[in-house]
This record gives sequence, structure tokens and C-alpha cells, in this order.
Amino acid sequence: MFALNKKWILFILIIIGLSELQAQEDSTGHRRVEINGYIKNLQTLLFFNESYPDLQQFRLVDTFLQDNLIHNRFNLTWHLAPRWNFRADVRSRVFFGDLVRATPNYADLVKNANDDYFKLSLIAFDNQSFVVHTMLDRLYLEYTDDNWEIRAGRQRINWGINTVWNPNDIFNAFAFTDFDYEERPGSDAIRVKRHLGYASSVEVAVRAFDQWEEAVAAALWKFNRGTYDLQVLAGVAQNDLVLGGGWAGNVKNAGFKGEATWFYPLSAAGRASFAATLGLDYVFGNALYLNSGYLYNSNGATRGDITGLFNFNLSAKNLYPYRHAVFGQVSYPFSPLLNGSIALIYSPVAAHALFANPTLTVSVASNWDLDFIGQLVFNQNADQYVSPIQALFLRLKLSY
Repeated sequence: MFALNKKWILFILIIIGLSELQAQEDSTGHRRVEINGYIKNLQTLLFFNESYPDLQQFRLVDTFLQDNLIHNRFNLTWHLAPRWNFRADVRSRVFFGDLVRATPNYADLVKNANDDYFKLSLIAFDNQSFVVHTMLDRLYLEYTDDNWEIRAGRQRINWGINTVWNPNDIFNAFAFTDFDYEERPGSDAIRVKRHLGYASSVEVAVRAFDQWEEAVAAALWKFNRGTYDLQVLAGVAQNDLVLGGGWAGNVKNAGFKGEATWFYPLSAAGRASFAATLGLDYVFGNALYLNSGYLYNSNGATRGDITGLFNFNLSAKNLYPYRHAVFGQVSYPFSPLLNGSIALIYSPVAAHALFANPTLTVSVASNWDLDFIGQLVFNQNADQYVSPIQALFLRLKLSY
């Protein structure tokens, strides 16, 4: 049955109270409270080839599943004082359909995949085919002035540079295939940043932990040399010493980015690993956009089929399930209201694993967007090149 924790009732009442303050202004004429967000409806069609290895785990035996997701995001920023801000973003999702019915303990999987050190999520409703999940994925207090930025709480610590894969993103790695989470995960952490001058800064961040083996703590130095922005990081990440760096600049008129991180285990049971990525992108005069990239992942597999893409352990030192991956993307605005793109990721394993991601975006009205998205996977199976699973998505989004 539907049950609401007392702390969530209190939080909702606070949000309602802050909403009343939104129209109020401080002495400088700025709003004391800013509120925005969106609501999305995502419909999913999944088509399975009969050889898909996980099909027997489903309670449904059909090779076609339909799923639905209603997703609301509420972002609140409260300007407490000239240098102090409070941020609270609430992410609420309603899951229903065949995939929920077909997956045992679906609610637990959703909840465990989204929390960090503090348990700021709630399963408000759970039955065989219907799950409601709400979480605070941003909740922090921030102090800023001309030289300092200090944040404490759940926040996004974005140390990555590249577009698709970010081995420098040791606090909250994300997967390219998770297209419906634009804000990306956050970490319960303290971050202190000191600006040193033009394009130069030093920051230190520590994620909350109980045991040393869980700790993620590191320092990042950003600086500029010529036409390139550079960075170097060092610290510890879940029982590994880490040392990494990256750059962003241009080769003639093309953007050129890269980053790499080396992980050295602090325990005898671990093993050293290395992840590196390169990227080039270019925009033509007619707005045609090309993007390419390469990932080397020493933890990646050299065997296996494409279905490994959906069940590997994501982290900064394991951003894709295969040792090598090549990325390519083409995007073009056919009109101010219509944009199309296709992205491909190929891994040269024995199965020739290929991931294809076509997208078409239509601006249907002010603050309304409609997306048609495909995720298709292919690999070599015996003497045939087959597609074990295809996913088609229709997403309607209203921003407010």
C-alpha cells in the first residue's frame, strides 16, 4: 500500500512553503527562490531475439515487452544570503508495464541503483506491475565568492572532459546508454574549490564513507597552457590509488579532448588498471556535427557478445564492457524545430559487438520536446550477424 515516510511529508511541506517565497525578491532585485523542472513520459518497446540469454529469467516468455515511465523533476535553489545558496532537486519516477512485471524485486533494483551514502530515496508504491520511486539527487549547501566555492551535500562532481567516456570522473561515473538521466548521478560529498586565475583552479573533494575501502577522495588541478585547458588529479578511489589527467583544445578547427586514469590497488587482491579515451569533434558551416572517440579499458573483455553491455559493473575504471571501443556520431539540424543524429559504438571482439543509437528530436511547441530514440545491438552469432535485442523509445517532455 501507499505509505509516506514522515521525513518526506516534512520535506514536501518545506517545498510548498519555499514555493510561496519564489515571487519574493532580495535587496538586489533577484528572486530568493528559483524553481524549475520538467515532466516526461517515456514509452519503451523491447524486442528480443529468441537467442537472447537473459530471456529465460523473465516471468513473461514473450519476446516483446512494453514499458512506461513517467518522470518528474523539481529543482529548487534558495538564495539564503548574497554568498550562500541551498539546492534541493527531487526526482520522482513512476514505472509500469511488462518489464516491471517481468523483473523480480524491481523496486529494490531501482532504489539500490540510485542512492549514495545517505538514503535519500523512497519507494512510495510497489506491486507486481507498478512502482513509484522518489529521491533527492541534489541536496547541498553552497558558499561562493570571487575565489572560493564550497559545497557540502549531494552534488554532481564533474571532473570528466570527454563527451562519451570519462575515466577522470571517479566520483560519479555514468553510462552513455542512460540517455534519460541528463543531470547524471550525484555524490554525498564535500568539495572545496579555489580559483587561481584565468582557467586555473585547485579543488579537493571527499565522498562520505564508513570504511576506508569505500573512500573516494582526490584533488584536481586545472590550468591553461597556450590554447589547451589541462588538468591533473590524484587521490584514492575505493581502495585504489588514482592518478589521472586530461586536456581540451583544438587541432585546427576540430575540438580535441582526452583523459586517462591509472588505478593502483591498495590490497593484494586487486590489480592495476588503466583507462584512457580520445575524442575529436567538428562543426561544419551548415551545422552538421561530427563526433568521434576511442576508449581503452584494461578491465574490459576481449570475448563475449553484445549483451554484456547491459550487465557490467560501471565505474570510472570500467566504463564499457570491452577492452576497446570506437565511437562515431553524426548530428544535423534539419530545421530549427527538427534535429536528427545517429551514434555508433563498435568493439573489435570476436563477436564484433555493435551498439547503434539513432535519435530524432522535434520541438513541438514552446517548452515541449518530442524524441524518437532507438537502441539497437548487433553481434556475430555462429555464422550470422544478429540483433539479440532492440529498444525503441518515444519521449514527450514539458519543461517548466
